[in-house]
Amino acid sequence: MENTKKDSIYYLEKAPVPKAIAHMAIPMILGMVVNMIYNITDAYFIGRLESTSMLASVTLALPFTTILMAIGEIFGTGGSTYISRLLGEKNIEGIKKASSVNFYLSLLSGIVFMLICLPVLSPVLNVLGATGETLFHTKDYILAFAIGSPFVTVNFTLAQTVRSEGASTESMIGMIISVIVNIILDPIFIFLFHMDVMGAAVATVIGNACAVAYYIYYLKMKSPVQSVSVIDFKPTIEIIFSIFKIGMSAFLLSSFLIVSSLMFNNYAVLYGDYVVAAFGVANRVCQISDFIGMGIYMGVIPLIAFSYASNNTERLNKVLKTTVLYLISIILVIAAVLFVFRTQVLEMFSTDEDVITVGATILAALLFSTLFAGISGFFTSMYQAFGKGVQSNIMSAARGVALIPIIIIGNNLFQLNGVIWSMTASEIVACIVGVILWISSKKKIMNTPLKERMTFNPDEI
Repeated sequence: MENTKKDSIYYLEKAPVPKAIAHMAIPMILGMVVNMIYNITDAYFIGRLESTSMLASVTLALPFTTILMAIGEIFGTGGSTYISRLLGEKNIEGIKKASSVNFYLSLLSGIVFMLICLPVLSPVLNVLGATGETLFHTKDYILAFAIGSPFVTVNFTLAQTVRSEGASTESMIGMIISVIVNIILDPIFIFLFHMDVMGAAVATVIGNACAVAYYIYYLKMKSPVQSVSVIDFKPTIEIIFSIFKIGMSAFLLSSFLIVSSLMFNNYAVLYGDYVVAAFGVANRVCQISDFIGMGIYMGVIPLIAFSYASNNTERLNKVLKTTVLYLISIILVIAAVLFVFRTQVLEMFSTDEDVITVGATILAALLFSTLFAGISGFFTSMYQAFGKGVQSNIMSAARGVALIPIIIIGNNLFQLNGVIWSMTASEIVACIVGVILWISSKKKIMNTPLKERMTFNPDEI
């Protein structure tokens, strides 16, 4: 047990920076890539049903599934950054209490979400913009997710909290388990059991449940510092505040993205189901670039948080600079390749000429914005790792709010093209906000005394 502890903390504390980044980011990237493969496979299976309305229903349900992710992110991001900072302070007893409280609050939130959603599915469908034949498919899809809410939220939470102690490989294993179960069950539920889009959702929930089982096993049997024991469930103001201070920035980001997705869906529906379907396919393809970028900047969060809390400024600066270099280089290469072959890629998922034509334009816009999205995501993750709630909330708001006026103006001036390219424009605006915010706050953050970098400051309440 002690050797495991030393091995995981070694990468956070002493390993050469490129090696530490690789250790933390590569498993995260691989997990993201596997998840991306699932998303593409899922779209492929649904596309084989040759129903544009079914393909569109999955896209319309995106805001609903995103809010589940947002709830999990409260505890995943808030809890994991808190645990990493506690590690930097060598507070092992605090980690056990924090991880237990974080786990059970996440589970409870998933149960509450399920109980709230099940009676109000019909109004939710109206908000999502589902109409006609698409409405019935969307209802089937979100019903399965509503029932499986506890598993989905806890999976998002534990994947990050396991990684917070430096156990990035174990976090990846859980993600891979979820995806493999998904891919195996997808064709069984969709085609063999004739469950169509509901089958895809049920397969996803079961995959999440399997991942949760693995994470609980790891935390109970192998984790050197964390706990899911009820005995350690001792909520305090310090623990809850520290989790929610940063967790809410992740929730706000996802919430704003939900509003943005709803607006995009409702504007896209005005131009036909084929536009909604094209966006769904293009979005999945673009995830190749997005997820790898996320794997990098999310993977290094524990590394940044540990270095900051332990006052290792030289190591922290090197981590930030090296991560940005890797992030920009990798995203540019992947986006360029996908852009060149965008039409051929889209033809793998749909035979509808309208979907392919408009999808090529949507994919070009998404790929162009992916670099700016990656940089904005890095700024957000960096502030979360520092424990800076104000700055991380500003970044979250900027990334979500910017799309709202831009899409309205774009639709009025340029119709469909305005709607499509509004996503790119909003990411550029958010990136500019991140640069300005960092320039204005960098000196104060880096010069903060060690005592003030501690995980809890009552004056912040």
